[in-house]
Amino acid sequence: MDRISNLPQDTIEKILTLMPLQDAVRTSILSRKWRNCWRSMPKLTFSVLNVSSESEEFNKHKLVKDILHVLILHMGPLLEFSICINDTEIANEIDPIIIHLSRTKNIKKFKFVKRPNDCYKIPFSFFSMQGLEHLDLMGCVFFDLKHYIELDQCTFVELFKCLSTVQVLKMCKFWIEDFNAYDNGIPQKLPTPLVHLRVLVLDVCFLHEDEISCLLCLINSSPNLEKIKLERCRDHEEWGEQTFDNWFDLEDHSGLKLDHLKELEITSFYNVGYEMEFVKLIMAKSPVLKLARIKLNPNVSVDEEMKMLQDLVRLPFPRASPTANFIIERMPFD
Repeated sequence: MDRISNLPQDTIEKILTLMPLQDAVRTSILSRKWRNCWRSMPKLTFSVLNVSSESEEFNKHKLVKDILHVLILHMGPLLEFSICINDTEIANEIDPIIIHLSRTKNIKKFKFVKRPNDCYKIPFSFFSMQGLEHLDLMGCVFFDLKHYIELDQCTFVELFKCLSTVQVLKMCKFWIEDFNAYDNGIPQKLPTPLVHLRVLVLDVCFLHEDEISCLLCLINSSPNLEKIKLERCRDHEEWGEQTFDNWFDLEDHSGLKLDHLKELEITSFYNVGYEMEFVKLIMAKSPVLKLARIKLNPNVSVDEEMKMLQDLVRLPFPRASPTANFIIERMPFD
């Protein structure tokens, strides 16, 4: 008896999603029963990290055509889509894929990873995917959209209009650098709150004014956050020391409520700018916080670490959660 072929269809689909996509598609030649099984897989993952457009055998146009062919044959519903690429020329051909995906309302999880350093400009059609619950972007920017639509700018606020149902949000590498701000600056809150957002993961430089303003706007607009993880993407030497005016005065943030936040984590912590003031603000506004973990950048000297610890002991700060564990540890050198 062919026990595998007689499994329920949803079980077969789950098995196929755990296989490399090429192998999953190849099951179509096994028999008539298997011919269309892969076409209803709820998750598609494309990894193009081991090819280069410099190869004579590589054809970036064919690659994109193949991915589109898979999407056209797919019968859905497609709930998760992931693509990882490492070549700029490939990224420049991805727009038709994003446009195709934007026509479906089923996608809940979208992941796009672009490596190494240069960024992919997300087309405006991305904003049509308004059913997203999990968004993971790396090496992407939202700017220069005037080439795609009849708008003069795409603001920080407009991005999150299409993310009202997102539950997990991760954006890395200069995620805010190229946004056009409003005339009056970045607002304290988004017009549409992110009531479903549970996990927020961002690259942040605490010496860059716009990034801190956007971070606070996101946190202010996400009343049900359970975890905040901040990863520093630039060394503080790149910016030098800067000063800002009382951004983290508790009285200025009296309306901030983080009644569900349980975990705060900051990596590559330098204790410069307003890093520690931000930590103090979050701990003062989080009554159910369980863990605040600070991972020091390896370049922080032992003397600097000792001074930071002495300041914390000498100048205690208010904590809304008396049971929260405050952990400071050192990151290893690469």
